[in-house]
Formats: sequence, C-alpha cells, structure tokens
Amino acid sequence: MLSPELGGSMKRREFITLLGGAAAAWPLAARAQKVPIRIGFLASGPAASLFVAYKIDLIKQGLSDNGLIEGRDYVLEVRFAAGNYKRFPELARELAQAGVSVVLANTPASVLAAQRLAPPVSVVMVAINDPVGVGLVASLARPGGHTTGTSNLNPDLTPKILEFVRIVIPKANVIAALINPSNPTHPAVLNDLRTQAGAIGITVIPFELQDPDALDAVLSSIAERHPDALQIVSDSGNLDLSDRIAALALARRLPAFASTPSFAKFGGLMAYGATVEPMFIRSGYFVKRIMDGTKPADLPVEQPTRIELWVNLKTAKALGLSVPQTLLATAAEVIE
Repeated sequence: MLSPELGGSMKRREFITLLGGAAAAWPLAARAQKVPIRIGFLASGPAASLFVAYKIDLIKQGLSDNGLIEGRDYVLEVRFAAGNYKRFPELARELAQAGVSVVLANTPASVLAAQRLAPPVSVVMVAINDPVGVGLVASLARPGGHTTGTSNLNPDLTPKILEFVRIVIPKANVIAALINPSNPTHPAVLNDLRTQAGAIGITVIPFELQDPDALDAVLSSIAERHPDALQIVSDSGNLDLSDRIAALALARRLPAFASTPSFAKFGGLMAYGATVEPMFIRSGYFVKRIMDGTKPADLPVEQPTRIELWVNLKTAKALGLSVPQTLLATAAEVIE
C-alpha cells in the first residue's frame, strides 16, 4: 500500500506530465491550422465603380463555389488603377509585397504587370481580349509560363453589333468609338470596326479615354460631332465605368452599344457578346486548382461558349427608339 505522501507525489507527477504533454501539443495544433492564402485582384477602374464592385462579388462567388471561404481559406487583396494603366506595375508590386499567391487580372496591361513580378506568382486572366495575339500566353491549349484563365470573343463580334445598330437606327451612318489607347488590342479592333462599318456605309470616329476624370469632357466632345451611335470598344477600364458612361450617353442622347452584355444592365442601350459573369465566377476554379498544386501552364485557357444579346428597353424608350419585337425575341435579357 502506498503512503499518502507517495500517492500524492505520483498524482502530481501524472498531472505535470499530462499538462506538459498538452502544452507541447498546443503549438502543433496552432501550426496545423490552415493560414488563408492571399489572392490579388488588379481592378482597372476606380474603387467607387459599381461595375468593379459587381466583379468583386462575382470573384467571391466563384471562390465560394469551389469551397473557398473568405477569411478561412483566403483573403482578397484588391488594388484599383482607376483607369490609369501606368499604375499596374506599381500595384502588382504592392500585391507581391502583401504576399499574394495568385493575381487575377482583367485587361492585358494588368496581366503583363503581374507576369513581370519577380519572383513569379500565378496569374489568372479574366475575360481577356486575344491573349495569344498580344503575347500573354503561348496558346490557349498550352498557355505556358505562370498564366492561365479565360479569354473572351469580343474581337469577333463587330459585324453582328453593326447589324444591331442598323436594325435599331436604320439611318445610322456615323458611329463614335470609345477606345483606350493603353489597351494593346484596340488598334486591331478599331481597324476591324472601321473596315466592317465602311463596307455597309458607316463611318467610325474614334475617341480616346485614358483618364476616368476626362469622361464627361470626352462624352461632350462625342456629342458635339452628332454621331448616330456610340460603340464602347471592349476594355476593362472603360467598362468599369459602365454606369457613368451609360448615364452620360443618355443625357447626351447617344445610343450606346457594347460587346459586354452587362453594359445594358448598367444603363447602356444594347450589348452583344459573352457575359462576363461566368468568366469571373470561373476564376475561382482556376484559383482552387492552383492552390491544389496544378501549374497554371497545365490549365488550358478557356473561352465562352455562349453569346448573348441584352437590351435595355428603359433606355430605348428614354431615347425615343423602337426595338423591333423580332430582335427582342432573340435577346437573352430585356431590361425594363
């Protein structure tokens, strides 16, 4: 039989041993907890843009759809260029310093800035114009390097958009084209637009917008030329101003068209193209695959399979335009 002193001493030793084991396990448990990765997004537009906020919500939805919970699995770091594409290299470096593992980019200039980071980070393109043609990836099937993502079909939609302009405005013979001189795809797109429009008797007058603060002045200059329509040439920075462009165009009686359907959602007259919503949501798939260890070079760049027409009837009525029922019948979205 053990003495009370000996029994008490053993109990204390057992307690100390158990306590020591638990203390040793605490750091292990803490180390086992997953640290959220940091994901960067180089936004082309300003922080106050409704369209930018819409894109961020879509990105988060895509991450959630792939089982990634904000705060637990990732932290989203957003940097806003506010239309100044020269800031992309600086903003990309800020993201690198913040420790991001993946950068989401929505225009060629931001993709290029992210690709030039050293050491390299994974880059997920979102709805990029002609990424092969501007040298961002080697090919869609085998992108190479550290980049993958989605490409849109906007450069191929010019003939159909011109057809819609003529249907809604039969006597149209002059179109103003809003372009961003910092977008390397715009010279080719503008040249194609001029060629296609000229073939049906329409003249195209380009107007440059590089600074969002100049938007009011640029739209006023366009209105002074009295074009029959305004074509927003696809560009992330311009489209991030969709709500402002649509409002200013309406105030100046300019029917505005675009190749991003959601432009109509924000007040534009009509838009025809691949919807950006699925492409932004799809970015979550690429991020998850990269997090799981897949190299971006092994993930083919995807293109949309569905092209949609969206019409804003409220805007059409405000402009005094009649949209034929036959055209409305083909629209995926009619906003009233």
